[in-house]
Order: sequence, then C-alpha cells, then structure tokens
Amino acid sequence: MTAHLMNRNRSSRLGTRRPAPPALVLVGHGSRDPRALSTVRTLMERIRELRPGLPVHLGHIELNEPLLPDTLAALGTGDAVLVPLLLSRGHHVKRDIPKAAAASSAHTRIAGPLGPHPLLVETLYERLVEAGWRTPDAAERRTSAVVLAAAGSRDPDAAVDTRRTAGLLADRLGVPVVPAYASASAPTVAAAVRAFAARGRPRVAVASYFTAPGRFATECAAAAPGLASPPLGAHPAMAHLTLHRYDEALTTTLAATA
Repeated sequence: MTAHLMNRNRSSRLGTRRPAPPALVLVGHGSRDPRALSTVRTLMERIRELRPGLPVHLGHIELNEPLLPDTLAALGTGDAVLVPLLLSRGHHVKRDIPKAAAASSAHTRIAGPLGPHPLLVETLYERLVEAGWRTPDAAERRTSAVVLAAAGSRDPDAAVDTRRTAGLLADRLGVPVVPAYASASAPTVAAAVRAFAARGRPRVAVASYFTAPGRFATECAAAAPGLASPPLGAHPAMAHLTLHRYDEALTTTLAATA
C-alpha cells in the first residue's frame, strides 16, 4: 500500500512538470572581428542569467562558427525560436534565416529583428553618454546633431526601420538625428556629417547602430568628427529585448515552420 502511494505521488509530481521551453537560437550575422563573437557570447550569458532553464544556442549567417544550419541540425526535431541579432528587416531576416529554418528538421518559429524598439533607443542613448555625450543647453542644441550609423541594406523596409529608430532617438536626445550607412544605402556617415555642418550644426556625434564590433562599426566611427559611441553590444537592455522578441514569437504567428 505504501509503495503504491509513493508511486502515485511520484507520478503526480511528474505530471505537474512543465514541458521544456523551446530553445532560443540567437542568429548572429558573423564577423571576422574576434570582438564580435566575444560580444555575442557575453550577451548569451546575460540571457541565461535572466532566464535560467531556457536553452540558449547561437548560429551565424556567415563568417563565424557555428553556422545556423549546423546549430539547427544539432537540435534535431526539437522546438526552437530563432531571434535575429539584426536591427531591421532585410534580406537576412526575410530570406536567409527562413531558408535555413525550412531546411532543418527542427520545429522553428522566427522572431522579428530587434529593431526598432524603445529599448534600443535607451541603449543608444547610454552608449552615447558613455562616450562623452552630455545633454546640450539651449544654445548648444541649435548647433548639435547625431548621425545614426547603420550597416545599410537595399531592402526599403530596412531603411524604414532605421529611420524610425532615428526619429525615436531624436525625441530622446532633443536634437536632430539622421541615419547614415556603411554600405548599400546613402548617405554615408561622412556625407551626413558634412550636411549637418552645412546647416550650421558642427557639433555632430555618431551613434553606432551595430549589435557588435566589426569592420562597418569601425569605419563609421572613424568618420566621426568627434564623439562616436561604441556598438550596442551586450548591454543589459539587449538581453531583455532578445527575450522580449522570443516571448513575442511564441504568442504570434510571425513566421512559423514545421
């Protein structure tokens, strides 16, 4: 009788266990700059600290291992949510990541890109402050501006997303903010800086709108006439935003494959 009750109680406890959550797969772009991989790994650790028990994996679109197809293959037929560590819509979000997901055996759902989102704006602001930005007084505000330096894309939706972030950052800073690009789009950072100077705004800072260090981020910072913030990196808000996109994908039908 005692053994029967013990078995029944154990079965009851087992029956109340929640199923394992879908794995979170961070999808990084990849970079030849070793600081990029280190940054993403730090971000992974922060996500794990925020949500213990959530399996967190990493897969890259190119240049770094593990590549996304290999990460998905290791998951077998398990459930996963792919969260792009990308800041806007574009070719990678619309085509490369869905293609890799569709070719895998895993049951996947694809989250939206990280941006635009207010948490990114707060991260941009704090990175600028770290680099030396201070709120301008009324006189300085008339001569100040910020260039939001982004990677660039031929996809018009990417430009829409980046412009929205620039608008939100302008509201946060109280000075004009325009997007500029490292490739594929115009204007360049240098051209945007010159345009502001021509309009009587020589006090121009460059806000680095990149998830991690790399060639584009370095080139854009070099074009700054003065202050340039570091990339978004493993800022705590980035970890919270990644989990937000993960949760959001679980409750929507944004992009699911089986």
